[in-house]
Amino acid sequence: PLPPEKAMVCFGSMFIELPKAQTREMLRQDQDQLDEEINNLRKELRVKVNRLYEAQGKPELKGFNLNPMSAEEMKLINRILEG
Repeated sequence: PLPPEKAMVCFGSMFIELPKAQTREMLRQDQDQLDEEINNLRKELRVKVNRLYEAQGKPELKGFNLNPMSAEEMKLINRILEG
């Protein structure tokens, strides 16, 4: 068993023992980078779909430019629905 302040992390085909704080920070940074990449791809997709519809002579797709609600907005909606 590992000491409570250590964590095993898999890098490719090998496992490395790292401090939990460092592991948590690495995972947070990776998640932030992935979230940013996902948002950029979503923005690019909207533009590409609009160009495709324009090239096909179709009207602009309705509701495609909507943005997801934030966690805070969802909490407020849930509060309202609960009464």
